[in-house]
Amino acid sequence: MARANEEAAAALQEYAELFALTGGDAFRVRSYQKAAKAIAGYPDDIAAVDVRAVPGVGEAIAKKMEEFLQRGSFRQLDDLRGRVPDGVRRLTRVPSLGPKTAIMLFEDFGIDSPVALGEAIAAGRLDGVKGLGPKTLANLAKGIEQLEQSGRRVHIGVAMALAEQVMGSLEAERIGYAGSLRRMKDTIGDIDILAVADESIMTAFRAQPYVAEVIAAGDKKTSVRTTSGMQVDLQVVPAGSWGAAMQYFTGSKEHNVAIREMAVKKGWKLSEYGLFDGERVIAAESEEEIYAALGMQFVPPPMREDGGEVQAALRGELPALLQLADLRGDLHTHTDLTDGIASLEDMVAAGAARGYSYYAVTDHAPDLAMQRMTLDKALEQRERVAALQPRHPGMRILHGTELNIAPDGSVDWPGEVLRTFDVCVASVHSHFSMPRDEMTRRFIAACENPYVDIIGHPTTRKIGKREPVDADWDAIFRAAARTGTAMEIDSYPDRSDLPSDLVRLAKHHGVKFSVDSDSHAIPHLAHQRFGVGIAQRAWLTADDVINAWPLDRLLAFLGR
Repeated sequence: MARANEEAAAALQEYAELFALTGGDAFRVRSYQKAAKAIAGYPDDIAAVDVRAVPGVGEAIAKKMEEFLQRGSFRQLDDLRGRVPDGVRRLTRVPSLGPKTAIMLFEDFGIDSPVALGEAIAAGRLDGVKGLGPKTLANLAKGIEQLEQSGRRVHIGVAMALAEQVMGSLEAERIGYAGSLRRMKDTIGDIDILAVADESIMTAFRAQPYVAEVIAAGDKKTSVRTTSGMQVDLQVVPAGSWGAAMQYFTGSKEHNVAIREMAVKKGWKLSEYGLFDGERVIAAESEEEIYAALGMQFVPPPMREDGGEVQAALRGELPALLQLADLRGDLHTHTDLTDGIASLEDMVAAGAARGYSYYAVTDHAPDLAMQRMTLDKALEQRERVAALQPRHPGMRILHGTELNIAPDGSVDWPGEVLRTFDVCVASVHSHFSMPRDEMTRRFIAACENPYVDIIGHPTTRKIGKREPVDADWDAIFRAAARTGTAMEIDSYPDRSDLPSDLVRLAKHHGVKFSVDSDSHAIPHLAHQRFGVGIAQRAWLTADDVINAWPLDRLLAFLGR
């Protein structure tokens, strides 16, 4: 995604938030938010085209964006930044805290940060305040805790974009990221970059525009804090030790301890410089050589969590992990008929350009009322899909739907309507705080619906914003295995849902999976690489993942 698009969208989103905080018209707030989403998801660089080409960008917004592209801001944004105190803006970052309450807390109580709000709640200063009942205060306290946790870590989409920006900005013979990012963890604390390069790379690194503060500077290692608040460590390593350094700095700590103990038992020493027998180098240049010298299979980075991979590699029993290239399609995508920002034709063409054998369009169903979907609109879309099919002879277009799982486990349409869709994804979009046993029954009822093929983003979590629902996952996965319902690995990086620990549990119960992008714009299709990372962390093979199967096997699974 073009950086200009991201930055312009972020500025417009900030403007929408500030506009809402100053009592701006809700309709205009929504139009700014929609335009921000459209700019972020636009496939071309808006600095190189007329921004009016972006859907939802009218003349007024276009002028703001042109000014932003020239000088990094626009007059109306500067004006609002001056009018809204920083304290109010800080408060609105607390999940579930709206602008009106933030202003009231700031003006009436002098509360100007999430920390100050937490202290006021704990001290009972807000007890009995109109509109802030005990339940609301409890939710706010929970929101502050979530915010604190997420402030220390970011989701993989944010971290990967930053790592790739850093690597693209530096000259090196060889450069790569290590640490938890290379292990494809869903949240990342800081970024480790290794480079084979001249020491002058350190000076170049410190001078980059994304550097806000230099934490530590040396010839071999420099740590900086970026403008987004993340720490990035850059380390120069000798070319001959690349593999050993990569192995060492990728981790995890527990995996590395197990590997080092094996070396010690052989009378060898393993460090970031290589595997040594006294002074003699046994292996150093590649990770593969190091694992081979220790008598084990190469362990892919996402598996290196000391979860049994060392023993399996010694026995030669590591599975052939799912690879991005194994995916033959995407079974959960949206268009501008509901909350996507690109047309059916453009989304399908983008799927075909990725070389897919099949591609499912799954716009929302009517019970998500804000999407204003109807059966007539869905059937009309089906006709457009049929008309598009001849244009894409190498790719089967599947007409699907994303259903809503109601609190009682029922979904939007009756069976006679559902049976006419090629694929039905069913997801929870509301009533997230139901008691555990009721939530469990809700999911099991959806699995038992003969027309539901896939449970979408099962835990419903949004990293840093919404906790996972409370449910008995063992019971749900048993039901899914029994009914032949796939569980989704939603690759959208702020969801990463199912998380890898639950994927492993579901696999243990015999469940199959669908690694989907949940795309709402063309650039989102590329998110599947994050879902593949989750699948690899959970030891999945291509056989476990229904959208890695040939079309005929997939259609047989879908019962279509």
